Amino acid sequence: MVNQEDHKKNIHTISLFVSNKPGVLVRIALVFSRRGYNIDSLVVSPAFDARFSRMTVTAQGDPEILDQIIKQAAKLVDVIHVGEHTDEDAVHCELALIKVKSTSSNKVILNKLIKKYHARVIDSGKDYIVIEKAGITAKLNEFELLLKKYTVLEMVRSGKIVMAKGRDQT
Repeated sequence: MVNQEDHKKNIHTISLFVSNKPGVLVRIALVFSRRGYNIDSLVVSPAFDARFSRMTVTAQGDPEILDQIIKQAAKLVDVIHVGEHTDEDAVHCELALIKVKSTSSNKVILNKLIKKYHARVIDSGKDYIVIEKAGITAKLNEFELLLKKYTVLEMVRSGKIVMAKGRDQT
C-alpha cells in the first residue's frame, strides 16, 4: 500500500513561461516522456503579453529525475523560464464542473454541501444539477468524494494553475 504522505511528496507542480509558437508543447511533453514522467495535468494559456504562454504541469515521480527534466526544459529554445512550485512559494487553484443526479430527496443535502464548500450551481434541470467549484486540489478531491454518494453523472477538471506569491515571477 502506498503511504499517503510519500505519495503527496512525489506530486510536483512545474510552471513554464514559453514563446507562443507552434510545437513548443510537443517539445516539452517529449522532455517529460523521455524521462519516464507521466503528466497528470497540463494547463496552457496565453500570458499577459500574447507573444508568450504560461504552462502549468502537474506530474508524479522522483524529485531527482524532475530536476533533470527542469534543466532539460530550460535548455529548449522557446522556454523563457521553468521552475517547480510548492504550497509555500505559490498559490494553487483548480476548477471543477460536476454534474450530479438531482432528486427531490437529495436537493436539500446537495445545496448544503454546495454552500459549505463555497461552490455554486451554474445549471440545473429536472433531474440534474451542474456545480462549479474552484479551489486547491485537496478540497476539490474532498468535495468530489462527498458528491459521489449522490451519483456523479459527469465531471470535468481544469488541472492546476499556479502563481508565485509576492513579487516573485511565476
